[in-house]
Amino acid sequence: MPPPRSAKTTRSASRGGQSSASRPAAKPDIALELRRRIAAHDLPPGSKLSESELAQEFGVPRTRVRDALSVLEQRGLVERIPNRGAVVMRLEWADVAHLYDVREVLEGLCVRLATAQAPKKRWQDALRHFKGPMAQYVADGNLDAYIQDYEAFRRLLIESSASPVLEQMLDSILERTQTLIRRIIILPGRAQQGLAQHTAMLEAMCAGDAEQAEALRRANMRSAKAVLERYQKYLL
Repeated sequence: MPPPRSAKTTRSASRGGQSSASRPAAKPDIALELRRRIAAHDLPPGSKLSESELAQEFGVPRTRVRDALSVLEQRGLVERIPNRGAVVMRLEWADVAHLYDVREVLEGLCVRLATAQAPKKRWQDALRHFKGPMAQYVADGNLDAYIQDYEAFRRLLIESSASPVLEQMLDSILERTQTLIRRIIILPGRAQQGLAQHTAMLEAMCAGDAEQAEALRRANMRSAKAVLERYQKYLL
């Protein structure tokens, strides 16, 4: 902890530089905030993104907003429509199917790397959590708590893979499918099925069997895709 500054030092600082109160505020990361809103479904598919309204909200020139929308367009989150401007993308079943095919491969690789690189105790702790609190959440129908802990577990897997490129790719897919993931879990029997699948995967990870853990994660992704296909008219 640094020692308190003397009055002389304080006066000198006030004369020679800006105080923290007078420093300009950090510029908002518009693209990041809009990505968060789209992923959380605060901006559902079909929502129009007005450059002038966003510029006013964030207190920035329209050029800053335009740059942010270009970033979102590159990530497949918005599309530019002539005479309408930027609109949040609506996923069709073909898009979702392709995303889940890619996600199956990436999530499997993520689990393989995490198994090989992280200490077994990390997965032993996670397994106890799935067999204890997570199982109780499902039994009680407390799916909000289940989803929250599952998302934390998924983040742990990604971080444990220690691959920035893989993390970036998975996060990009998550932004486009997060709402669907939440909708899948509340479908009849899906939480119980997912719990059993993740428990089996964690048992393989605790045993250090990266190949089996990857195979189980990929099977989990395929079953999620099958559920989506079955209920697509209600979910999309």
